[in-house]
Amino acid sequence: MATIESNKSQNSTRWKAIVAMTLFFLVIGAVITSWWLLVGQFREKTDDAYVGGYDVQITPRVSGTVVSVLVDDTQQVEAGHMLVEMDKADAAVSLEQAEATLADAVRSVRGLYSGSSQTRAAVSQKISNIERLHQQARQAEAEWQRARDDLIRKEGLAQQKFISTEALQSVRATAQSAEAAWRAAEAAVKEGGGELDQAREQKIGADVLVDGTTLNRHPRVVMAAAQVKAAYLALHRATISAPVSGFIAKRTVQIGQHVDAGKPLMSVIPLNQLWVDANFKEAELSHVRLGQPVTMTADLYGTGFTFHGKVIGLSPGTGAAFAVLPPQNASGNWIKIVQRLPVRIQLDQSELEEHPLRMGLSMRVNVDTQDRSGSMLAKVREAGLPIKQTSDQELNDAELLITRIISQNRGATRQE
Repeated sequence: MATIESNKSQNSTRWKAIVAMTLFFLVIGAVITSWWLLVGQFREKTDDAYVGGYDVQITPRVSGTVVSVLVDDTQQVEAGHMLVEMDKADAAVSLEQAEATLADAVRSVRGLYSGSSQTRAAVSQKISNIERLHQQARQAEAEWQRARDDLIRKEGLAQQKFISTEALQSVRATAQSAEAAWRAAEAAVKEGGGELDQAREQKIGADVLVDGTTLNRHPRVVMAAAQVKAAYLALHRATISAPVSGFIAKRTVQIGQHVDAGKPLMSVIPLNQLWVDANFKEAELSHVRLGQPVTMTADLYGTGFTFHGKVIGLSPGTGAAFAVLPPQNASGNWIKIVQRLPVRIQLDQSELEEHPLRMGLSMRVNVDTQDRSGSMLAKVREAGLPIKQTSDQELNDAELLITRIISQNRGATRQE
């Protein structure tokens, strides 16, 4: 009897345990289902994500020999900090030659303007001279006509024996002299016309060299000024400065090394301009939109700190499409491989300053896709890292130098 009651008690306990376990798993299932319906289905996760950033390469814009290297790897620099200095002797000599060439060009152009003024004055003088010759020719013609009329009258009187032969010969000589003077005046007018035509041709030739321009904008002066500007920039580009603030990396330049224009010397990494590139499978991107919030953890800090950000863009192609040797799936046997598409995520700047990251670090990314109102394609946005390799100040200084040289060599010319 005792054995039967003991078996009943064990069965009751077993059933209670089974019911409790069933209820426990039902609750767990309900919790998981609720989490999936409310949260899980709106999450896309990946650990194939890495920190990206700008790798600003420092390259010389002129060739030269390095005489000083002022930074080393891992060193922090500010924008404008001097990094490398090259030998400036050759560039300084080139600048002096260019300045002398500009000064000579200004003086030569002054001569052209002076020659143009002289030919203009010569033409005016020739015009005045030929007007005087015309007047003299008209006077000589009038004198000849009077002498001829007098000769005709005296010849009539001589036929009537009213004047002597000697008087007639004197009048005839006077008429011949007046005619010769008139012929000579006409020849002088013709010769003066030829000289005027020659002076006008010389004026045209002189005007062609300065017509339609000023001393400052004359082609010779402009070309020489461009040489000065190029030499000035080459001299100042012998000193290489940091275009942005950041940390030095990949330094390869050494003192005494001859470097060519465009050869990378080092890099500046601005760690305040970082992002995360998360590589999601193509099937995981159907609900990813721009502007969706993202939470991230870095292996550097573990799970103790969570970074926050947002989706700012999706790559226009997969990693395989942009590979150096893209796959040729149209030939041979084909095996489908799930592709991954990089998704760019913007980091919170304040969190980045508090917990600095480095380029290439691994990240775990969790994208909240619940808000799907955003676009899948990135809109035009302002670049995050504006860099100016040539400063306006250098160009302005070069222009001031050119203006000073022109002013010193233009003399009293009134050409502007």
